[in-house]
Amino acid sequence: MRSGVLFVCHANICRSPLAEHIGATMFSRAPGTGSVTIPTASAGTHARDGLPMHPHAAAVLAERGFDPTRFRTRSLTAATVASAGLVLAAGRRERAACLDLVPGAVQRAFTLRQFARLSDAVTSRDLLDLGLAERMGPLDAVIAATTRARGRLQPVAPGEDDLADPIGEELPAFQRCAAMIEAALEPLARLISTYR
Repeated sequence: MRSGVLFVCHANICRSPLAEHIGATMFSRAPGTGSVTIPTASAGTHARDGLPMHPHAAAVLAERGFDPTRFRTRSLTAATVASAGLVLAAGRRERAACLDLVPGAVQRAFTLRQFARLSDAVTSRDLLDLGLAERMGPLDAVIAATTRARGRLQPVAPGEDDLADPIGEELPAFQRCAAMIEAALEPLARLISTYR
């Protein structure tokens, strides 16, 4: 059975572990979530298994109260994609890699910023009006409503849906990346709060 949110980036040392930890906090603190649990995980399309995250990414998470020392990278597999309820990739290239592994994931695989744009157009009322909040689990309902919202929005330039990789830059770039991830996850956390 599919569950949780899988975050995917290139090496699983920066963007996806940041998103995994930030998302876990945001989903658990979403008002009204009660017993709703949204697990998070991360992987990299070109990750080497068992490495620690980038020191700057670790520093950013430590600033936010996380202990990054236990994190270890893992490579993306077909099983990982297949078992995820929602796949959020750092960019179009990583999303394409997920779909190469599991073509059937096309309806639940997005780039993080694309999903933010689409889910921001969905209201809690949309979930209730469609009856989604009563018939489906949180992620399935949000994905269904978000997919329907696609037709209401104008397309954006392709690069706008990619989350820039801060590797090779200094700590402030990693802090900006974390802030962008948090902003991108805000609509999803808001919709999850529909479930009480």
